[in-house]
Amino acid sequence: MGKSTKKRIFSGIQPSGNLHIGNYLGAIKQWADIYADYDSVFCVVDYHAITVPQDPKNLQKKVIEIAKIYLASGIDPEKAIVFQQSHVRAHVELCWLLNAVSARISDLQKMTQFKDKSSDGNINISAGLFDYPVLMAADILLYNTDVVPVGDDQLQHVELARDLAKRFNHDYTNVFKLPEAKILKQGARIMGLDNPEKKMSKSVKSELNRIELLDDPKVAMKKIMKATTDLGSEIKFDIAAKPGISNLLVIYSLLAGMEIKDLEKKYTGKLYGEFKKDLAEIVAEFLTDFQKKYNQISDKAVLDILADGACRAVPIAEATLARVKKAIGIS
Repeated sequence: MGKSTKKRIFSGIQPSGNLHIGNYLGAIKQWADIYADYDSVFCVVDYHAITVPQDPKNLQKKVIEIAKIYLASGIDPEKAIVFQQSHVRAHVELCWLLNAVSARISDLQKMTQFKDKSSDGNINISAGLFDYPVLMAADILLYNTDVVPVGDDQLQHVELARDLAKRFNHDYTNVFKLPEAKILKQGARIMGLDNPEKKMSKSVKSELNRIELLDDPKVAMKKIMKATTDLGSEIKFDIAAKPGISNLLVIYSLLAGMEIKDLEKKYTGKLYGEFKKDLAEIVAEFLTDFQKKYNQISDKAVLDILADGACRAVPIAEATLARVKKAIGIS
């Protein structure tokens, strides 16, 4: 069998919190739509999850849950590598090597997510939270990644991976490919239902912020009906003037496969209540179908898929790691 000529994509999600439709529409749906056109590698990034406290008993359950969500979204493990990050030791080894020879404290101090999480001056947060962008760079670079499908909030991390790769290639030898980010024009940033000025988040305390992928469809419908809208009654896409209805239009468009301009025409002269009722039904239909697929996948099947995925990932990762070690003189 000949070597694949397809470009490679890599991405992953942490097994923490409850994934929501923002995660699905901004990332996972994108993976499922394009993965067959690439040599695809998808990871459950459990080492990233432990940069903040996790319940050890719950962590492995969450790993299985995330993998099931990948599969229920349409990713075929026969056509893509799906694995658990901690099962491939090269991730942490390359992270250390990049820390030692390429990463700079000045790089990490610029990272937006760290600045947000440390803005209260807390010096007792873990060093891993500061350094995890280097681990993310290692995740990407290990697999000779061409394309990283991400939400727009992750662009900075892909840029860091590129910067570290360039620095290493300049200082030693040309080992790393320079990955490119791939972002959806719409859906890359689904906003909170209760606050359309901020991104939908699995870490926000209020459950009214998000529609979780494993929400009861009836609960999800109620969340849509309670979603924040705007002054006036016109159903029009205008992020600056009407962020609430614009966010709901994006969700509607992506789940129903309709253009926003067509939705604007459909609801001309109609009120928010009718629009939200229709959207609630579309969300419920999506969740019902998604959860049916999710519940058909057994935990044992997932564990077998993750084990097989790790076996397929290790040779690729180890080959890259060997080239890095040789370049810096510690092979």
